[in-house]
Amino acid sequence: MKAMGQVLSKAKDQLYDCKLVTGKLRAMLQTADEQVRGLKKQSTFLSQLAAKTIPDGIHCLSMRLTIDYYLLSPEKRKFPKSENLENPNLYHYALFSDNVLAASVVVNSAVKNAKDPSKHVFHLVTDKLNFGAMNMWFLLNPPGKATINVENVDEFKWLNSSYCPVLRQLESATMKEYYFKAGHPTSGGSSNLKYRNPKYLSMLNHLRFYLPQVYPKLDKILFLDDDIIVQKDLTGLWDVNLHGKVNGAVETCGESFHRFDKYLNFSNPHIAKNFDPNACGWAYGMNMFDLKEWKKKDITGIYHKWQNMNEDRVLWKLGTLPPGLMTFYGLTHPLKKSWHVLGLGYNPSIDKSEIDNAAVIHYNGNMKPWLEIAMTKYRSYWTKYVKYDHPYLRNCKLTE
Repeated sequence: MKAMGQVLSKAKDQLYDCKLVTGKLRAMLQTADEQVRGLKKQSTFLSQLAAKTIPDGIHCLSMRLTIDYYLLSPEKRKFPKSENLENPNLYHYALFSDNVLAASVVVNSAVKNAKDPSKHVFHLVTDKLNFGAMNMWFLLNPPGKATINVENVDEFKWLNSSYCPVLRQLESATMKEYYFKAGHPTSGGSSNLKYRNPKYLSMLNHLRFYLPQVYPKLDKILFLDDDIIVQKDLTGLWDVNLHGKVNGAVETCGESFHRFDKYLNFSNPHIAKNFDPNACGWAYGMNMFDLKEWKKKDITGIYHKWQNMNEDRVLWKLGTLPPGLMTFYGLTHPLKKSWHVLGLGYNPSIDKSEIDNAAVIHYNGNMKPWLEIAMTKYRSYWTKYVKYDHPYLRNCKLTE
């Protein structure tokens, strides 16, 4: 009995110890949870930072090409076949980019997969920093029988703050504070960096709303982002009947987060009154634009109206997709999904057959194929169109 009493006494003490241990475990769990949340924030911040940083090799490429371009005599700086630039009977592409390597891959992939490259015309627009490099690359590496031209967005004198609301807003003190103030009041860490993404401040990103002004003689144009790959002949897009709509695009609302309520502020009466929160979103990156219908429906004027109303960012926060969804609301014709497969810059679960059957694949997201953080499984689709044996790429240590 005495021994049993001692055992029971010890067991009683152990019960009290269990409570103490439980408390300690809970405290440890809470600390670990806080550490995980902190590491997740740090990871997101670093991935955002990596996505916005220009790799050394691409910077080197741009600098070397720029130097050599300005050593050329003026007569050697001209591209051939300039008469094709305003021929509406040819297949015209618009590509706005400040990344020489990415632009070269888009053009190279489109030309290699075209049935008759001589009928394809590529209109590149870049900024003044990359104008020399972009010209030099395509002078050294002309796109076969296709036609190419490079323009500088900073030389579009009509694109000024008195005409363009977003340019006026970008030049305002409040917008500069919003993008550049260190202690951003509404965001911290990774989201603050997202707001400072240089693309949101670049007119190259907003030039897509001025296509008829840039190309007044054309009837149709295919708009391409610089993070895409063309895998098939795209001429069939010019035959698609848009049924009087302006924009031909692939819809993205297979998942709920690609509907209008995820992009626009439906607590604002202007948004709630004019748009359906469940309307299907669509993707930029590969868009067929009917420029004749654009002019008839004054698309640029619609864009200006909404952009003027968003001066204090109450309708949407940032980017060109929200104003695009609003501007082309009811004016977008859905294309077959096989024309444009998205997600190679963030989604590791895309079916391989879906990628292989796509006419265009799109590395939208942070994991661009030219970055170290690119997903290895998707990178080869992009690298096969890069001329890694080119002296400029070798000198800048750009390798597979």
